[in-house]
This record gives sequence, structure tokens and C-alpha cells, in this order.
Amino acid sequence: MKNNGLLSLLILVVIVAAAYMIVQTVRETSQAATAPFQSLNEQNRALQTQMANLLNPTPTIIPDPITYINEIRALARLETIQYSVEKVITGEMGAGTFDTFFGDKILFVGHGTVIAGIDMEKIQPEHMRFENGVLYINLPPAEIFIATLDNEKSYVYDRQTGILTQPDPNLETLVRQKAEEEILKAALEDGILEQAQTNAEVYLFKFFAALGFPNTIFVDDPT
Repeated sequence: MKNNGLLSLLILVVIVAAAYMIVQTVRETSQAATAPFQSLNEQNRALQTQMANLLNPTPTIIPDPITYINEIRALARLETIQYSVEKVITGEMGAGTFDTFFGDKILFVGHGTVIAGIDMEKIQPEHMRFENGVLYINLPPAEIFIATLDNEKSYVYDRQTGILTQPDPNLETLVRQKAEEEILKAALEDGILEQAQTNAEVYLFKFFAALGFPNTIFVDDPT
């Protein structure tokens, strides 16, 4: 019985060792068989990354280290109103019967800012007089200080290009310029200059009252 037990244990050890050897052999064979495919997959991924970078390159912006300051001028502008305007602009190139093949169309949403006010530097001594306890002031007319697009908020909503043509690189530039013009036009038509003039008078009336001139009248003619 003792010999039978030892024999059984020996057989079990041999079976376990053989199974281990078989598993290791299969694993090594599998790794050896899949190694070429893994290398090929890695090469494919690298090629896909290169193609993606080629087709969709990341722009590199390099500012010139040299800066030229052409002019420095002190300003005395009293900004009294600001408009935030949105305009949708459509730009087309080659529209017509064959626009499916040769056309280029862009739909642009422009967000812009228009700021108006009074240039206080234009007020000279002859534009102010004090008579009988009343301060008479001739203010310069309100003007537009800033009318520009907000590039962070403006965007191309849609662009459709004919199957036989390439996008016109100047079309978006023209559309942006038109959007800026229309934003300024909209603010002017809404009366931004009139409101800027009124706001300036309200502000300056309080300002001169605080200086000891409670009776201030704004006139068109300084004389």
C-alpha cells in the first residue's frame, strides 16, 4: 500500500510538471506567433498618427520677438455706453447654376462690441463759462471709440464648398470685415451716439455738482 501511495504521488507530480510544460510551450508559441502582428499594429498606429497630423496639422503661432511702438498718446475719453451686437453674415463665391461643383459658401456668426462717448480732450476753456451762478458747457459731439469683433465669441457656423473647388482663403476675411461693418451700422441705427451724449451729460452734471457747480447747463453754442 505504501508503494502504491508513493507511485500515485510520483505520477501526480509527473502530470503536473507535464501540464506546466505544455502551458508554457503554448504561451511561448502564442507570443511568438502574435509578436509580428503586435509590431504591425504598432506601426499602423504610428502611421495613422502621422497621417492625422499631416491632414489636420496643429497651427504653430510664433510672434516676432521684436516689438515696434510707433506712437504713445494720452487719452481723455469718457466712455458712456457700450453695445454688444450679434450679426449673422452669409458670404458666397461662384454662386449660381454650378455652385454644387464650384461654389463656396460660408455662414458666419459675428459678435462685436461698440463703445461710444465723449473725448474730453476736445473741451477747451472757451467752451465753458460761468454766469449768474450757472455753468454753461459746450460738449463735443459723442463719437465711436471702438467697433470691433470679439474673436473669442465669433465663429463660422457652416461652410459649404463645391466638390470641384477649394475653399477661398479670402472669403472668411471678407465676411469678418462685413460683420464688423454691420455691427457698427446696427449700433448707429439704434442711436448709440445720441444715448452716449445723454449719458455723458448726466454723468458730467453730477460731476460738476460735486465740484460745487449745482447749476450746469449743456449748450450747443459756447457763446
